[in-house]
Amino acid sequence: MLEMTPRAPRVRIDVLFAADDRRVALLDEVFWSLRETPKQIAPRWLYDERGSELFDEITRLPEYYPTRTEWMILEGCAAEVAELTGATTLVELGSGTSEKTTLLLDALHAVGTLAVFAPVDVSEEILSQSANAIAARYEGIGVEAVVGDFEKHLHSIPKGSPRLLAFLGSTIGNLGPEHRARFLRAVSETLAADDHFLLGIDLVKSPERLEAAYNDSAGITEAFVRNALTVLDRELGSRFDQEGFSFEARWDAENEWVELGLRSLRAQTVALPVLDTDVSFGDGELLRIEVSSKFRREGIEKELAAAGLTVERWWTDPDGDFGLLLATPAVSASETP
Repeated sequence: MLEMTPRAPRVRIDVLFAADDRRVALLDEVFWSLRETPKQIAPRWLYDERGSELFDEITRLPEYYPTRTEWMILEGCAAEVAELTGATTLVELGSGTSEKTTLLLDALHAVGTLAVFAPVDVSEEILSQSANAIAARYEGIGVEAVVGDFEKHLHSIPKGSPRLLAFLGSTIGNLGPEHRARFLRAVSETLAADDHFLLGIDLVKSPERLEAAYNDSAGITEAFVRNALTVLDRELGSRFDQEGFSFEARWDAENEWVELGLRSLRAQTVALPVLDTDVSFGDGELLRIEVSSKFRREGIEKELAAAGLTVERWWTDPDGDFGLLLATPAVSASETP
């Protein structure tokens, strides 16, 4: 479905994924994912209004290093990114409030190339607010926002090249290996020869630091994860017993990801009236809410190469906690002069 939402001059919002579409997708997805082993729900459904507020709180926690570290790296490299890419269009996937993106917008605006900013997010409300704020701040820049799923609607982003496609916050870590491979291939196929892909990734480090980042002393991450049950209750008519599940965030060394979930404290069955079914949990069974993969430089470079992308530049913080990389579509032998 495509709706044109009227906004201020220089702001256009294309609605490709309206609230009704999201609900239909949630119902279908949950029906099947609660039958997998382990049972799980997709992390994007954590981000209702309350979930988005909680995640914003998480990014400001002292234990949660990724957001502030990525910001620090961007402060140091944004001007170089602007010079290397010469982008006329900046596309941000999973944009949210676009707070960090202002560093890239400032840099591209300073070199005089930027004409269009295209944020992509599933929340129309948040996207509308950020789009109008960006348009007000940057005179002469058009905002072409897309309310959509960044995995499904890449084909709908503005076509004007050279483009810089930014995917920050290590959001890519929420995708499993096979899922990630499909996404990176889609990115590669979307990019023109003079486009660039800027990717933020959280790097492997000590299990103690990783687990501390998701087991914060204020309990905000736990509230964020538990909010998933609230979303399910609202959308499915279920009545999950919050007290019947314990929060868990642990480092999985084999898969090199932090797994966040809720573990059933007893055998229990939960009715899902909207789906006309129920789901049973054994004592100690995990409901996986999210994984957050951590990366090694050589590993992500191989994944990108397999998708047809070549890393052009790397930036990290002094401690090697987080990385930003700039990639371009690989040039095949047939395209070489």
